[in-house]
Amino acid sequence: MKFIIKLLLTAVAVLLISYLLPGVHTDDYGVAVLVALLLAILNVTVKPLIILLTLPITFLTLGLFLLVINAVIILLADSIIDGFYVSGFWWAVLFSLILSLLVSFFDKELNKENRR
Repeated sequence: MKFIIKLLLTAVAVLLISYLLPGVHTDDYGVAVLVALLLAILNVTVKPLIILLTLPITFLTLGLFLLVINAVIILLADSIIDGFYVSGFWWAVLFSLILSLLVSFFDKELNKENRR
């Protein structure tokens, strides 16, 4: 149940960010849910492999290369899902930064509610 709530809140974050950033567009909430689901799947399957393959450059850049990896994951989701568009690499970087901030805020609030 917690996964579904987190997925729906991530979809809200995707939709909110698409309204805020002119370089990102999401058609509707259904597409935002698909984006959130695909991002969850890609973050579990593809991202660890990419991180492993790029470990030396990630180490040399003190972890900043992870921003590039996150942007690549966002652009991959853009290429897979119709109705979700990211204008370019830098919009994907900004989208991933804001998304991670919002999701961590939502997660913190969910954990606060669960402790009560």
